[in-house]
Amino acid sequence: MLDDHMMRTLKWSLEEDLGSGDCTSLSSVPEGLHHEGFILAKEKGVVAGIEVARAVFELVDPDVTFEAVMADGAPVSVGDVVIRVQGPARSILAAERLALNFMQRMSGVATTAHRASELLEGTPTRVLDTRKTTPGLRAFEKWAVRLGGGVNHRMGLYDMILIKDNHVDYAGSMTAALAGVQAYFDSGHDRVPVVVEVRSMSELNEALAAAAAEGLPLTRLLLDNFTPDEVRAAVAHVAGRLPLEASGGIHLGNLRAYGEAGVDF
Repeated sequence: MLDDHMMRTLKWSLEEDLGSGDCTSLSSVPEGLHHEGFILAKEKGVVAGIEVARAVFELVDPDVTFEAVMADGAPVSVGDVVIRVQGPARSILAAERLALNFMQRMSGVATTAHRASELLEGTPTRVLDTRKTTPGLRAFEKWAVRLGGGVNHRMGLYDMILIKDNHVDYAGSMTAALAGVQAYFDSGHDRVPVVVEVRSMSELNEALAAAAAEGLPLTRLLLDNFTPDEVRAAVAHVAGRLPLEASGGIHLGNLRAYGEAGVDF
């Protein structure tokens, strides 16, 4: 389940933490001592990172027995046992903090994604993540979003064309930017999904017209800093021709209003 990049991150993280060795455990814990340990939930939420923790313990010492009492994405309450480990005490101590660091981060992301998804129940809207991730931890955080019920957006700059305000401004216009995208595809580059951010209804119309003129299929339109009322108007105007996503100024306090406005993401 963990890809090569994720495993490299775990190995580097162990190197960062262990260095030349856990001098505390090596000096104070008897060699050969076997013990067991448990990871418990300290808050109500959605647990994530269990399989990451398994990989950490296996990297430190394959003689540690790892039991996942709960699965990634499961709801947890305070005091729930999530993981049980048995094996060399020194190995358990060497692995536990890194395992917890990943689990705490991922569980926090999954829990927040779940809260957002719950707020949108009964609407057509789903939660998307972004590239605003912790450097080096993107794959882990996006995995946690999925476990919490959210949907992954692009992974990086390489797997989607997302025309944002800066691209439009640098190109000179929305029409020029989309003409450049079509020329990019015509030159032989892979036809990745194309999403266009718009700042107003006039820019939305320009994007639709420019894409149609170029014969360029758009994947979605992103409504940037639209109010819920403006989103509702855009949804009615587009009338199902394209999926719409909203971004900017959205938080858990107003998220429901955006869902009720009918935006897709």
